[in-house]
Amino acid sequence: MTATDPPPYDAIVLAGGAARRLGGTDKPSVRVGGRPLLDRVLAACVGARRTVVVAAPRPTFRPVHWTRENPPGGGPVAALDAGLRHTTADCAVVLSADLPFLEAATVERLLSALRVSGADAALLTDADGRDQPLVAAYRTTALRHALAALAEGNGSGGDNGLTGLPLRRLTAALNLTRVPDHLASFDCDTWDDIADARARIREHGHVLDEWISAVKDELGIDLDVDTHVLLDLARDAAHGVARPAAPLTTFLVGYAAAQGKGGPEAVAEAARKAVALALRWAEEATNAEKPTAEKPTAEKPATDDGPGSDRPGPDNPAPGPGR
Repeated sequence: MTATDPPPYDAIVLAGGAARRLGGTDKPSVRVGGRPLLDRVLAACVGARRTVVVAAPRPTFRPVHWTRENPPGGGPVAALDAGLRHTTADCAVVLSADLPFLEAATVERLLSALRVSGADAALLTDADGRDQPLVAAYRTTALRHALAALAEGNGSGGDNGLTGLPLRRLTAALNLTRVPDHLASFDCDTWDDIADARARIREHGHVLDEWISAVKDELGIDLDVDTHVLLDLARDAAHGVARPAAPLTTFLVGYAAAQGKGGPEAVAEAARKAVALALRWAEEATNAEKPTAEKPTAEKPATDDGPGSDRPGPDNPAPGPGR
């Protein structure tokens, strides 16, 4: 591991808010780009050693550990504390469950910034420069100390001292470094935000990647392939054979790869063979459309040009005046 490599980490996803501005709708299950918001966030932190989701259990596209804050609905600081109790890594990525544009690369940037800076936490900042403590990487030791200090100063009765506290009370006690990213920090608090996210999914230049990710999640496929290879194959099949050949050929390539090793290399090899076949078809079609060259005229039999021949010659001049 180099000085800039992200360290091993656990992930804590807070998914138990009341979503009052969504009319009480279960926000993590709202779909953007065909996928629940929670699944989109879980895909971004798939590299975590352990992922803890603080919420009532519900179906997710990959296994996670579930827990709840006590009492439920105790707010983000109490939820963060509950999730942290189930982690063991030196670093924890803390995420809200309503981040439609969060990607694994953003998580890696946060972890790398934390490692390089030596800070207690690396926070994303939004387009207005505001800190986003629920899109952040924390050193778990520093985070535990800060939570314990808050609990000690605010505990009373059966309360753990963290219920209802704002996150700024927690981050104020930490040494922070910041990573600007206005897109990844975009969260969905209202239905207008949801509508905006659904529109931006199709406009921010990654609609094809979004669609492929959604299809893989829907089908339960965990396979990274070069989509450009498959797109080139579809184009060659459509142009060299017939338009309906494109989807059928890509399907057969996938089927062939699944029968073999099933990995990205198998897909690439099957695609290579299919492309070569499509190009051969195209070449044959091009040759078939070329006009047929004129065949040489058959040579006429030799003619006797000797005496007595009707053909004009030195000994048989053509008729003329006086002849």
